[in-house]
Parts: sequence; C-alpha cells; structure tokens
Amino acid sequence: MDIEKRILSLTERLQYIKDIFGEKENVNVELLESKLADFNQRENGLSEEDQARQLAALEDLYVFLEKKLERELTAMDKVRIVRHPQRICLKDILENVYDNYTELGGEGEYNIDPSMLIARAYISRLVGGKVYNQPVMVIGQEKGHGEEFRNGGSVKPWGNAKALHYMKVAETENIPIHTYVFTPGSFPIEDYPGAAQQIAKNLYEMAGLTVPMIAVFSEGGSGGAEAVGLADVRLMLSHGYYSVISPEGAAAIEGRLRGGDRASAELIETCAQRLKMTADDNRAMGYIDRVIPEPALGARPEHYEFFKLLRSEVIGATDEVVLNVKGWRFFRAMTVQTRKKKKGANAEDIYVRWSLSAGARSRLAWRRYQRFRKMSLGAFIDRTPFNRKMERLMRETGWSIYSFFKYDFLRKHQKKISHVMEEIGSEIQVVKDRVAVPVRWVRETLALSSKQENIEETEKSLTELSCWDEDACDPGSGASYVSPQAREDYAVTCPNSATHGCKDLWAPDLFRDFGGVCSNCGHHFRMEYQWYMHNLFDYNSIFEFSRNVEAGNPLSYDGLDAKLEKAKAQTGLKSACITFEARIKHINVVCATLVGSFRGGTVGAAEGEKFVRACERARRKHYPLIAYVHGTAGIRIQEGVNGVIQMPRCTMAVRRYIEAGGLYIVVYDTNSYAGPLASFLGCSPYQFAIRSANIGFAGPGVIKETTGMDIPPNYHDAHLALSRGHIHGIWDRRELRANLHQALQTMGGRNLYYR
Repeated sequence: MDIEKRILSLTERLQYIKDIFGEKENVNVELLESKLADFNQRENGLSEEDQARQLAALEDLYVFLEKKLERELTAMDKVRIVRHPQRICLKDILENVYDNYTELGGEGEYNIDPSMLIARAYISRLVGGKVYNQPVMVIGQEKGHGEEFRNGGSVKPWGNAKALHYMKVAETENIPIHTYVFTPGSFPIEDYPGAAQQIAKNLYEMAGLTVPMIAVFSEGGSGGAEAVGLADVRLMLSHGYYSVISPEGAAAIEGRLRGGDRASAELIETCAQRLKMTADDNRAMGYIDRVIPEPALGARPEHYEFFKLLRSEVIGATDEVVLNVKGWRFFRAMTVQTRKKKKGANAEDIYVRWSLSAGARSRLAWRRYQRFRKMSLGAFIDRTPFNRKMERLMRETGWSIYSFFKYDFLRKHQKKISHVMEEIGSEIQVVKDRVAVPVRWVRETLALSSKQENIEETEKSLTELSCWDEDACDPGSGASYVSPQAREDYAVTCPNSATHGCKDLWAPDLFRDFGGVCSNCGHHFRMEYQWYMHNLFDYNSIFEFSRNVEAGNPLSYDGLDAKLEKAKAQTGLKSACITFEARIKHINVVCATLVGSFRGGTVGAAEGEKFVRACERARRKHYPLIAYVHGTAGIRIQEGVNGVIQMPRCTMAVRRYIEAGGLYIVVYDTNSYAGPLASFLGCSPYQFAIRSANIGFAGPGVIKETTGMDIPPNYHDAHLALSRGHIHGIWDRRELRANLHQALQTMGGRNLYYR
C-alpha cells in the first residue's frame, strides 16, 4: 500500500511538471517520464525490497531534476505555476500560518463574494515563557482551486467593498492587516458599485489607514491586485508574478488580434519576459521589499516548511512596520534589522506590541505616502536642466513658506477676529438703522429732482442692444483655436439622424460655431484637446509646468521607443499628460490633462509623476485641482508595474490634497477606461462627464475576452455611468466653462480662499 501511494505521488508530481512546462520539449522531463514508465513496467517482477530500493532512487532523481528544472523556469512557466490547481491558496495559508481564525462575511454572492476571503485571525507568540495572542485581519482573494464558484479569484465590486469594510473594522480595532494577493484581475462588471469606482475607493481609503498593512503577492493582476495591495511592506512569493496585464492580454495587443484569434505560444512567452513580472524583476525595480523563497517548482499544500517561513516573514514585516513608527524601540529595532540579515532567524524571539498610539498612527500614514512617492522615479525621462530644477525647488520652498504664514498661521487668527467683528458690526448696524431714519428722509426729499434722469437712463439701457455673454464681449477672453475639422468643406451626418431626424451639418459650422455638438439632438462629436484648453480657460492664462518630464521605456520593451517617438512627433507632446496653471473667470486653478491622441492617453511613470506634481502644486498654492480626461485607454502596458504602480501613487497624492482642504474635480470626455479610472480619477468626490463620453473599468473587447459576455452598445454610456453613481453630472461641452466656474464657486473644501 505504501508503494502504491509513493508511485501515485510521483505520477502526480510528473503531471504537475508537465503542466508547468506546457508543450515545450525538455530532456529532463522526458527522462523523468521514461524512468517512471520503466519502473511501472518492471514493478510486478520485483520483490518488495527491490521495489522500495528502486523507488527511493527514483524519488531522489525527482528531487535532483526538480531542482535542475527550477533553474530553467521562464517568466511564463512561473505564471503557469501560479495558476496551477495544486498551488497553495489563501485557505491553506490560514490553516498553516495562523494559529486560529474565523471567516467573516454574509450569506449570498452579493454579501460575501466567494472570491474575496476575510478572516479575523490570531498569531500566538511564546516570548520569555509568556504567550502573547496578537489579532490580525486577514484579507485576500481565494482562488479555491477547483471550486468554480470562487470565480478564479476574480473579485466582483462588492467583494472589494467587503474587503474595504473590514479594513476599516481593523483600523477601528487598531490591529494590523495582512493581505494576500491571489488574483488574475478584478471582474470587469459595471454594476453598482462598478469595478472601477470600487477599486478607486479602496485605494483612497487604504492610503489613509492608520494601522500596519502587510501585502503578500502570489498572483498580482493589475487593478485587482491594487485593490488590496497598497501596503507598508510588500512581500512576494518567489514563483509569483505582479503585472499590469496578463501575458496573453499583452500578446493580444501586440499581435493586434481580433475576432477571438489566439496569440502564438512564442509571442505569449516573449511578452511575459518583456513585462518583467517576476518576483526578482519587481524586487529590482523597488516595488517589492522582499522575496520569499519557495520550494522547487512552487509551493504546494504539502510544503509545511514553507508555511513556517511565510509565518516568520509576515510576523517580521509587521514588527518592522510597527517599530519604525514607535517611540521606545531602539534595541528591538536593532534586533529586527539583525534578524532580517540572518537566514533562518526566528521572528518570534522578541515581542512587539502591534497596537499603535495616536502619534505613531499619524507617522505611519505619512511614511506610507513617502514610500510610494519615491517609487518609479527612475522610470521616466526628466530633461529639466539642473539650474531649472534648483529654481523650481526654491520656488516651491517659497510657496510653502508663503502658504504657511498666509493660510495656516495668519488665517486662524484672522478668522477669529473676523467672527468677532461680524458680531459687533451686526449690533452696530441695528443702532445705525434707527439713528439714520431722519437723515434718510432728508436725502430722499433732495433726490426727487434726479429721479426722472434715472428713469430715462433705465429706459435707454432696455432699448439698446446688449451683449448676451459677458465673456464673448471681452476682447481678452476670445478663443484663438479653430479645429482642423472646421477647415474642410464637407457635410457631416449625425449618428442619431435615423432616430432624431437630424439634418446633415456643414463641417465648418459644426466644428467651429457649434463646438462639435449637433444642433438638433446634442450629440457630441470628438474634439481636440486644444479646443478645450482655448475655450475653457481665460485668454493667455495657461502656464505649463513639468514640461520636460517625458515618457520613457523603463523595461526596454521592444518597439516602444519607436512608438513613443512617433507619438511625440505627431502631437508635439512629450507624454500623455499636460500639467499647467490657468484661470477660469479670474479664478486660479491647477489642471492635469490626459490627452487621448498620445498613445491613447495611457498612463505610465512620466504621466503619473506629472500628476503627482500637479497635486502637490495645487496643495502648496491652495488652488483647486482639475483633471480633464480627453481620453485614456488605461495604464501603458509596455511599462509593466512601472505603470500600474501609478494607481496607488497618484491616489495617495490626491488624498493628501483633498485632506488638506482642496477641491478636486474630474471631467471625462470621449473614452475613459481602466487603471486611471479605477484609482486617482475615480476617487474624486466630484466627477462629471461631457455628453457622449464612455466610462468604464474595461472596454467591450476586454470584457468579451475575460468573461465571454456580450455587452450592449451603450454599456459604458455617460448616462448609464450616472445611473450607477460613478459620475455626478453630465455637461454639454459648450457649457463646460460656465459649469466649471459654477462648481468652483459652490463646491469644495476649506482651502478655497478665492471665494
């Protein structure tokens, strides 16, 4: 019986190895297969003693060749390891890493979402003869290998909402949060809450949580990973991957596949290598703090020594975070640092209390912001001369000092004095009104002679021609930009002509006087971003900054340099983001624009850095911040994690700005999808869309590919986004200037001192 079990185990190990290496030919795999086949043929003719001896030799050969195959693993091989049904899952970790736990969640898919697992767990530590039971909140995707109802770890919006709810519970209870990332990506459904808006909300709230957060990555797929992956320390299993997109998705884009065509295995392997998605790649780029070594060919549930190592790593990481923000920590911090350098050191040899004081919690959130602010700084090109950098630094310092004294120091006292004077003034006004009655009677008597002149002046103003638009009569506010589409002599047919009876429009009228809007049904045609810049802001008020920050190729991705150079030549821009200061009816604002004509408005390290700088500038100068999305296709996949890390980076900058009292308004135009929407755009409390904008987490093609669902043509329509609660209003393009000015006057926080 023991012999049969051992043979079955070897058979399963062989099948696992063949699954990992796919259809690739490998002499070591062929050798294992032939040796096992030979043994099975000769098994019946051998004595029990010979069977045991040869089986032991075969097992040793398996161990030897598995270690050899380990050194041959490619990036795509590791992806197959992560996806394999025998891969460890979160339930295995709860059973083997934590000492006790209770799973949390309601009943039914909408309450619990089986692909998101939450557990209140305990870690027991024996230090100095005393047992310490330390509670933690464990959150992560449960792939449930073989359990179809788990949806393969692809979490639906309400699953991420559940995760956020229990993160807030952990913050209330002042206990650490351990998150485990086991997802190929979030489920791209646009229900309420939509996938994008829920991930954006998760990122925004996680940025400000005041308890230690540790994330462990096994399979980190784009936005789904970021929904629970923002943490103070990020660990990664050595066979895991963390990427902006799956290798198959990248191959589909690179191969320009349509209509259900499949990419070749060679192209998929190449894309996996180019994306630099492995643990070592992410560690080298600075997005992962430490790599946790796994057994040869990946950790499986029977690898109990690995669970001991994982337990030690998460305990040590939690200790590290806590001691970095605590006061009395000198000797324990030295011990933790020493322990990190020693392999096999016991993480439970000292006791660190994981609950934090109010001061430590505040320091923790600030350190988290600084940590992510420093990420990806080497992933873009900054051609700003040294003297200009120093000039910018001095100017920023000057503005910080000026803002502190004007708004933080003097304003506080000025408001107190102002409130007192208002109360005194109200009392004095009552007295003045009573005393002034006789004086008012005399003035009215003397003014009778001039009353007739006033009547004549009023009649004159009513009968003369007047200007219907104050801005249009102002020679300094005229727009000088004319769309190239208005220079062509042809007729344009509105898409709604069949249903609304729209007549054909002459292009010079449509794209000049009508602002690209059908005069009958209001359908919005696509307009260039220059139209918006020249018609929204006051004449000659735009001052661009961070102009020398350029999109680069941090992964040396084949072909990207040529594509970027082509985009720069065609658009005259250096990245898909333009940041500038401007005025709207004499109100100063900072604006960040994502330009759809530059590589689809995709966001990479350069765009993220420019957006972060815009947030910091708006905060420093106490200006409102406007994000205008002329169009975005999501994160630039050719930059890999350098792109996807902009989701938490920019969201944290936005949160810091909003918490300082700023007003952040987002306006969507044309097509806006994916990562930016699921992070720093979607977290705004004030989001509006131009009519005919399309808004969603994933485009129709991606939804079809990942879910097999056919969606209706208007699935991402702005009106449906409004009904789902993603946006808060829909505007006509021609009224954008007036509506934004109205918003600036009526919305926002305490920093808007222009009111």
